Order: sequence, then C-alpha cells, then structure tokens
Amino acid sequence: MKKLLSISALALTAASASAQAETLVVSWWGYNGDKLNANLIEPFKEMCGCDVEFETGNNADRLGKLTARGGKGVDVIFLTDSYSQVGIENGVFQKIDRSKLSNIDEIYEIARDPQGGYGPAYTVGRIGVVYDSAKVEPITSWGDLWREDLAGQVSLPNITTTAGPMFVVQAGDKAGVDAYEDADTTFAEIEKIKPNVVKNYNTGSEMVNLASTGEIAVTMTQDFTLRSLQEAVPTMTWAELEDGDIAVLNTLNIPTGAENVELAYKFIDFVLSQEVQQKEAEQGVDAPINMNVELTDEQAALWTYGQDEIDALNTMDYAKMNAAKTDWIDRWNEIFGM
Repeated sequence: MKKLLSISALALTAASASAQAETLVVSWWGYNGDKLNANLIEPFKEMCGCDVEFETGNNADRLGKLTARGGKGVDVIFLTDSYSQVGIENGVFQKIDRSKLSNIDEIYEIARDPQGGYGPAYTVGRIGVVYDSAKVEPITSWGDLWREDLAGQVSLPNITTTAGPMFVVQAGDKAGVDAYEDADTTFAEIEKIKPNVVKNYNTGSEMVNLASTGEIAVTMTQDFTLRSLQEAVPTMTWAELEDGDIAVLNTLNIPTGAENVELAYKFIDFVLSQEVQQKEAEQGVDAPINMNVELTDEQAALWTYGQDEIDALNTMDYAKMNAAKTDWIDRWNEIFGM
C-alpha cells in the first residue's frame, strides 16, 4: 500500500510539474507593458499555473515572422484588424470556437466575430488627431494637418503601421479623389504635407517620446496613446474632427501552429472579462469592449465608450487597403525615404 501511495504521489508530482512547465507564447506590441503585466499577465499566470513568454514588435514585423514560420511559434497574437485580415488571407490563423469563450456574450456585438469566424476584438478604438493646445490652434478636420502654421510640428504614422494607410485614405479625401482609384493625385497631396512632417513614427512609444521632447505638437494616433501623451504633455488634446475619427478593432487570434490551444482560449477569455477590461480602461490602456464595464465621465473621455460612440466611427475597407498597400509603401518611401 505504501509503495502504491508513493507511486501515486510521484505521478501527481510529475503531472503538477508538467502543468507548471506549460508556457503560453504571446505576440504583442509591448506598449503599456508594465500595466498589462500587472493587470493581465501576472493574474493570468496565477490563475493558470503557467508561464507566459512574449514576442514583441509592430504589427507588420510580428505578422511577417509568424507567416514565415508557417503559423508556428506563437499561441496568441494581438493585431489590429487590418493586419489580422492579412493573416487570415495568408492562412496563418485558425477559426475560433466561440463556445470556449465564456465572456463572448458580454462584449459588444461588433467585436464578437468581426472577421468571419476568426478571433474576437478585445477593444474598439479610434484613430484621430492629437495636438498641443498650448502651441497650435485647434484642429477641426483631417485637412487641417496641411496648414502652413504646422510646418515642422507634425509626426505621421509610418506607412507600415496600422494608421499609416489610413492617412493615405484621408489624403485622397483631402485631394477630392478615392485613394484606391487615384494614387497619383493622392500621393501628390501627401507630397504637399512633407514640410509639416518632422518624422514618421513606427511605435506608440516613439511617438510619445517625440511629443515629450517637444519635437512635435501634432500627431495622428490611436486613442490608447492619449493617456501617455497627456502624462508627458498635459496640454495634448484629442481633436474634435468634423469629418470623424476612424474605427480600429484590435483582435486576438490563435495561429494555426499554436502548441497550447486550450491555454490560448483561456487567455483570450480572460482578456475579454469584465475584471480585466475594467482595469485596462481605468488605467488608460485600452477602450473597454465588455459591456459590463462602467466608467466615470472623466475615464470615458479617453475612449470610444458605449454603443453610440462605436456607431459614430468611420470604417475602412481593408480588402481594398491590403490590395493597394504594396504600391502605397513604395510611393510613401519615395516621398519620406525608408
């Protein structure tokens, strides 16, 4: 009997060690890393008894690496919807079994299945313009970015970022053409803004640093960076654009080669939970997608919050955008350089 008990104890110890050794590999941007670690990663590790490793970088770099590896090496990947659409088209994501996500019915409908059976969105954001109200006059439209008084004060998102191609669409609107149909006129308009542009940024942290050092007073960015911008420069102000902000969905997907699929589902479900979403919204990390999150007016001012706000956003045609992107990158680099 003692021998049998010893064998059972050893088996339980081995099973426990195996569970402890399980590692979830997450691909994400790394922006707001300290807050995400405290609000999401450490609580999840405690809940699952597992470890978490990261692959960081911008959307294009991380998706490119994953695609080159045939969908292997990562269990969960954070991407904006324009890039997750590329991943879907390249066949590197598996479809999601929503019955494994207990929190899926608590999030806004727009986020539950935004791309035809693949990963849910964990935040609905907006891309717009932020300006230093102590240095420049109010910006009220996308076309104001071309104003002469903004010479040497603007940072645009690089063409390979989420927002970069969206700026091309806005430039087409400024020129009175469809950017997808008339790239020549669109990029002639982009050439005109060059005197205003100090530098094109590649990451949110780079953009915030440009503002904090006083190198820029105006930028095009996603709302999750607003808190950091205002911590660096209190007079940074979200522009009320008469032609509207742009919707962006940040998604969570499981690659085809994921080694820890069930753990990936648990992680995604945890991200969608009211507990995590509440903390992330309150601390200026991400706009809440869980409908049970309740924010004060001051907290909500940072975000696209509530159904009315979500319904008011402009949307992009990512199929057209992805088809045009290669040509746009070449044209962009001819103007701004690599």
